[in-house]
Amino acid sequence: MRRDVFQAIADPTRRAIILLVAVQSMTPNALAEHFDTTRQAVSKHLRILTECELLQQNQSGREIYYQLNGDKMKEIDHWLQQFKKIWESRFNQLDDVLATLKTQKK
Repeated sequence: MRRDVFQAIADPTRRAIILLVAVQSMTPNALAEHFDTTRQAVSKHLRILTECELLQQNQSGREIYYQLNGDKMKEIDHWLQQFKKIWESRFNQLDDVLATLKTQKK
């Protein structure tokens, strides 16, 4: 089953996992040490993040390492940029209104 990336990042634990693996590849056990939860719960989060392609698995001997998929993060950033443009436009309009009010007050 392919999961939606936005549902995946809605969970705070999964966002924390993304931050951890953004710095370096980590094994499930290494990741689990950062959370006050079971190893199985962390594995479920990893499965969800992998299914939506935010994380990639790399096998090194007997260990599986998880790393961030930068291309998928770029897709999220691209989608968010449209909202950034909207808000910047609104803030610029607010700046114009405030500047007009300031000149009228003088």
